[in-house]
Amino acid sequence: MDVTIHEKAESDNVTTLVVEGEVDAYTAPRLRERLLPLCEKAKVVNLDLSKVTYMDSTGLGVLIGAYKALRISSGRLRIYGINPRLERLFQITGLSEIFCVEDKSQGDGKS
Repeated sequence: MDVTIHEKAESDNVTTLVVEGEVDAYTAPRLRERLLPLCEKAKVVNLDLSKVTYMDSTGLGVLIGAYKALRISSGRLRIYGINPRLERLFQITGLSEIFCVEDKSQGDGKS
């Protein structure tokens, strides 16, 4: 499976990435290439994972890297649309306590 990433600038400081497909050792570098530069320039990065069907530890590592990069610049990573499988993965790894995981309906680009 492959990954597709769509970028949408909400404002100068808010960007949304919509990720589709599987995020694994093969596709995670592409997500990292798109996500980490955004963390340097945006204050809020919204990550829509509603179309992600699978994520492994490599994908989680990319999210952790983005989270750390945004914390350095006092930014915020907001994650939307996780399915029950991803939600369980976040819970098992303890990342649900670290990441701001919200319902997609709340994603208005405001902090």
